[in-house]
Amino acid sequence: MSRIGKAPIEIPAGVTITVDKDNVVTVKGPKGTLVQAVNPEFEIKQEDGHLHIIRPSDDREHRAQHGLYRSLLHNMVVGVSTGYRKEMELVGVGYRASATGQVLELSLGYSHAIFIKLPPEVKVEAKSERNKNPLIILESDDKQLLGQVCAKIRSLRKPEPYKGKGIKFVGEVIRRKSGKTAGAK
Repeated sequence: MSRIGKAPIEIPAGVTITVDKDNVVTVKGPKGTLVQAVNPEFEIKQEDGHLHIIRPSDDREHRAQHGLYRSLLHNMVVGVSTGYRKEMELVGVGYRASATGQVLELSLGYSHAIFIKLPPEVKVEAKSERNKNPLIILESDDKQLLGQVCAKIRSLRKPEPYKGKGIKFVGEVIRRKSGKTAGAK
């Protein structure tokens, strides 16, 4: 039995969940509305402030999807109630970030500035303080979309292991390598 799939999803106050006949789940809350289609073979029960996902059989495919759908629905409930937030740090001399509306402008040591148009569901803010690395703060109610946007931004200049320059998440530890001179004796 899937331990993740068995766990009930607690529905906080202010969040409403509707399931239509095609097993399309709509979650509405103070931060927004999210929609997810679930395999029609699965049964979704809502009782006394909790949401339960019941799988039809112990087939390999059903067991695999049980935990997946539970995690997706839980992420939706958390997203519309509290939202998700990611902070990214630009490490490197001359690296800068500025946000105007839904456009993020990055200077990452290339010969040109990089402009990224973000989806309307993602809110962006860029902070630059003296003697600190510039920060990019991204917020959204959709965890999957937020992760995808962060991965796209990070792919523009991944942190390298020698000096640690690049775009990294705040709190992320980069495994550092010693240079050529440290190994030769």
